[in-house]
Amino acid sequence: MVTVSGRHRMRSRLRGAGAAAAVIALALVVAGSWFGYQQLAGPSCSGQIQLSLAAAPEIAPAVKAAADQWVSDGAAVGPTCIAVNVASAESSDVAAAVASKHGATLAGIGQPSRTAVTPDVWVPDSSTWLLRLKNGGATAFAPANGASIARSPVVVAVPEPVASAKLGWPEKKLTWTDLLRQVITSKPPLRAGIVEPTQDAAGLSGLLALSAAASSVGGTDPVKAQEAMTGALRALATNRSSLRQDLLARFPRSKDPTAIANGLGAAALSEEDVMAYNATEPPVELAALYLDGAMPLDYPFAVLPGIEPAKASAAKVLFEVLTTPGFRNRLAAQSLRAPDGNWGAGFKAPQGAPSPAGGASVPPTGQGGTAGLDPSAIERATTTWAVATQSGRMLAVVDVSGSMKQPVPTARGASREQVTVAAATRGLDLFDDSWSIGLWVFSTNLRGSQDWKPVIPIDRLSNNRSELRQGLGSIKPSAGNTGLYDTVLAAYKEVQKGWEADRVNSVVLFTDGKNEDDNGISRAELLQQLKKLKDPEQPVRVIIIGIGPDVSKTELETIAKQADGGAFIATDPTKIGEIFLQAIALRPAAPR
Repeated sequence: MVTVSGRHRMRSRLRGAGAAAAVIALALVVAGSWFGYQQLAGPSCSGQIQLSLAAAPEIAPAVKAAADQWVSDGAAVGPTCIAVNVASAESSDVAAAVASKHGATLAGIGQPSRTAVTPDVWVPDSSTWLLRLKNGGATAFAPANGASIARSPVVVAVPEPVASAKLGWPEKKLTWTDLLRQVITSKPPLRAGIVEPTQDAAGLSGLLALSAAASSVGGTDPVKAQEAMTGALRALATNRSSLRQDLLARFPRSKDPTAIANGLGAAALSEEDVMAYNATEPPVELAALYLDGAMPLDYPFAVLPGIEPAKASAAKVLFEVLTTPGFRNRLAAQSLRAPDGNWGAGFKAPQGAPSPAGGASVPPTGQGGTAGLDPSAIERATTTWAVATQSGRMLAVVDVSGSMKQPVPTARGASREQVTVAAATRGLDLFDDSWSIGLWVFSTNLRGSQDWKPVIPIDRLSNNRSELRQGLGSIKPSAGNTGLYDTVLAAYKEVQKGWEADRVNSVVLFTDGKNEDDNGISRAELLQQLKKLKDPEQPVRVIIIGIGPDVSKTELETIAKQADGGAFIATDPTKIGEIFLQAIALRPAAPR
């Protein structure tokens, strides 16, 4: 049997990212009266079809209870019995295993554990996981079904005394823009926190809603929008956590006014999280604020690619079991709603919760499934968060060869150089003062026969941010060619020379051409030198961003691979900024 403790509450789970999934086999002999079952079941069965299912911890008890009922009735696919191995598994853990299997890369998600295996059926907490896998490079990843079997709105959890005194709850209806202003401009600001949105679907939902609010605050001015977003990210990062249990522990644990003032004031969590927290009878309960615009957790039933036809048939019947009226009541026992946003018997709705039991189908917010999701918005949000909240040491190296003068048709005639500098300047604003960044430019013969020229030495942004901004503003294309190989080698040595522990030490090079320095080293010599210089104890990673149609992707990838990095190609130079953020966000974690 799958053991998932009654309330499981605080989700044994209070969902720590990276927590090991508790897996116990559940053997089920299946028969029943649901539609579709009668086409599969026989009077008796033999043999066994092993169907593995991984479910988010909060829904696993309901799935287990429905499966138990299925067991008591018995079922089969034709003459063959069905056994279902159910695992309670964090969505981020399964996503890591699926990403590894399908060659996808997800910002903020590390490598799976050695014992991780991908299930036949996956019920993550959100369809955003399926979309991120597809958008992260798993082009062949096409799970079947994907329909929602449950729902939990994403709310803003606020201690009740703070919600009433500072936000006018429950009478006042707030928006995400109101919340954004409370976080970045009110005096004193509302102390907001978040579970890492690259690892947590509720945190991602909140981040997306705040991103949209920042855009509305900025109006048509992208600079103001980025300033608002950066302010929100900085505020959230101060109280972020990889562990949901840790974040919840930061809410005030005493009714003392000082404890309330010093405790966490707001966080994007699921409705089920708030109900689970309040069920423990804390000294200060949480109010659930239902703000329009946040994607709910929608628990898709995803049949993963590559399973056998017999297993697919068994999965189809299991889905029908999990969409019966009785399953709604099982969900209610776990503080979860049915997919239409309504709830079953025994659901103790928080104050202000929309969609009463037995009412019309009125989804609280957002859309279930991936159809209503914007993959580009999700990617921007996760990469921007990763860049704004991690620390590193980087040497930015910008091509100033003559070809960088070429105009970019999609940028109103701005040159490749201008587009690149603008993207780098916007990126600079996202890095906090703990970053160390330097700036070089390169072409050919910039200093005698030397192809590169230092502009700003690598230093903490707390010391050189204004100088870097000025240095970027002073960049102009030269009349030279592209001295790529000599420059990469020199930049690698420069970063290696001042290597710092507990940080990702990297070279980020922008170029629009191939190596054109006949007097420099060859590609073979460069690769040989990089191999010789490489130190596993002090790694330096080279990230190369190719601009426009004239770069050689093979050349750039070969160089970057030798230096444990990666090559990213911006065929449309106006996309340099997005690609730059992706490249930084997808770097491996710093060695310790």
